[in-house]
Amino acid sequence: MLFVARLGHIIIDRTERLGRFSRFAGRTLALSVAGIASPRTWRLLMPQCYEVGNRSAPVILVTGAFVGLVLAVSGYMQLRDVGLENRLGAVVAMTVISQLGPVLAGGMVAGRVGCALTAELGTMNVTEQIDAMRSMGTDPIRYLAMPRFLACLLLTPLLTWLCDCTAMIGCAAIAIGLKGIESGPYWGHILTAMERWDLFDGFIKSLAFGAVIGMVGCYKGFTCRLGAEGVGRACTESFVASFITILILDFFITVVLNAIYVSIWGFKPFLSS
Repeated sequence: MLFVARLGHIIIDRTERLGRFSRFAGRTLALSVAGIASPRTWRLLMPQCYEVGNRSAPVILVTGAFVGLVLAVSGYMQLRDVGLENRLGAVVAMTVISQLGPVLAGGMVAGRVGCALTAELGTMNVTEQIDAMRSMGTDPIRYLAMPRFLACLLLTPLLTWLCDCTAMIGCAAIAIGLKGIESGPYWGHILTAMERWDLFDGFIKSLAFGAVIGMVGCYKGFTCRLGAEGVGRACTESFVASFITILILDFFITVVLNAIYVSIWGFKPFLSS
């Protein structure tokens, strides 16, 4: 009976948390859709775009460059054994743009931006600034959560694109500069292998990941416990929840988009000419 009572308590607690998050997410989404065209919204959004985009760009650049370097070094050895080293750029580009890039950029944004959002809003919650806004008749979700959510939603695809480009440039530095692959065939195979669907695939994933990062980070900040320990724990929970959700969404989005692609165009070999 004690086990049943504990299990019931856990189920009720998780259901209650899911309900609170659903209400928060629904309210944020509704305000975002209704206010996206408002000049007031954009005045609130621009500072958050700077925080999410400009301050995250250096981390994305460094990470993307070294991912491209690592993929080039490891991929060249494998492709050289079968005489396909000229297609190294195509393999890296397809891997990064539709698979690795969105997850990598999403993880970096979740670690830097998501935790920063949670810490900022959590501090405001602990110091009762959010309660003060409610007492003055101001909706804190409209003025605090909505612009931060929109900034993550809009800029995560751009940061993902930046990561993809940096990775391909890093790969080119190894392939062309060190391995002696001619630049013409290198870039030509990339253009031949890449399709608009690959760009669409990466864009949909990064858009979903940005929405998750912004929503989870804002919610954890709004609902963190009092005290410095509560804020720190909320930041940790925000990153863990965002990154796990990103991995789960990546799997399901990949399955759905692959099924759509195959149903429309059929199977495409990975190294088709």
